[in-house]
Amino acid sequence: MTRHLTLTNLIRFLAVWTALSTLFILLIAIFFMGPNSRAVIFMGAGLILLWIVLGGALMWMLRNRVRDFVLRIKLPWPLTFVLFCTLLALTEEAVTVSMTNLAPLFGVPVGAAYITASANYLDVVALHSVVVFVPMFIAWAWMLSRWDFRPPEVFLLFGLTGFLAESQLAGSLNPAQAPFWIFVYGLMVWLPAASLPSREEARRPKWWAVPLAIILPFVFAIPVAIVVGSLHPIKIHFPPILDASASHLTEGLNPLNGTSLPSGQIPF
Repeated sequence: MTRHLTLTNLIRFLAVWTALSTLFILLIAIFFMGPNSRAVIFMGAGLILLWIVLGGALMWMLRNRVRDFVLRIKLPWPLTFVLFCTLLALTEEAVTVSMTNLAPLFGVPVGAAYITASANYLDVVALHSVVVFVPMFIAWAWMLSRWDFRPPEVFLLFGLTGFLAESQLAGSLNPAQAPFWIFVYGLMVWLPAASLPSREEARRPKWWAVPLAIILPFVFAIPVAIVVGSLHPIKIHFPPILDASASHLTEGLNPLNGTSLPSGQIPF
C-alpha cells in the first residue's frame, strides 16, 4: 500500500481528476448553461488543452534538451531560474488572454465572458499577474539555494500556492478546485526546477520547510502587489459575468465559477 503513495502517483491522480472534472463541466455547460457562462467554461477548457495538456507534454518530452540548453547559459543559476519561470508565466498568460479575446468564437462578445482581468496582454502581465509572480519566483530561487526540493515537489508546492491565491480571489477554499490550479501554476516552475545545476550546498528540506515553501512566495509578493494595486487599482476591466445557469451543478468542481479569475490572474 505504502509503495503506491508516492508523489508521482499523487500528480497522476490530480491529472485524472482534472481531466474527468473538465469533461463533466463541459457537458453541463453545453446542455444547461447560459451563453456567457458556457463561453467561460470553453475558455477554461482551451487553457487546459493548450497550457496543461499540450504545454505540459512538450515540457516533458523536451525536458532533457531544455536542461542541457539552460545549463549552458552563462548566468548565475538563480537568475536563469527566475527568468525561465517568468518566460513560462508569460506564455501561460498569452494563452489565457487569447482565450478571453476569442470570446466571439465561443458565441459571445469580448467582455461578456472572460478569464483574465483585461483583453490587453500587456495590461494583464504588467499590472495584474506576472508582475506579482516574479517575486514569488525569486522566493523559490532563494529556497532552492538552501534546500534540495525535487522538481515534482516544486511543482506541487507552487501549485498549492497558486490554489491558495485563487481561493483568496474566489472568497472560498474548495479542495475540488486544487488539481486544476496546481497544474496551471506548477507548470510555471517545474521545468526550470528540472533544469537546475547540482547544488552541493543545498540540503534536503526539513518538514517545516514544506509549509514555508507554500507561504514564503506570498511574503515576497505582497510589497509588489501593494505597489501595483496602488498604481493600478482596477481589478477587472469587464462587467460581471451575468448568466450563471446551472452553476449549482458544478459547484466544487468548476474552478472558473462565479467571478473568480483563472490562470494566474491575481488582482490584489
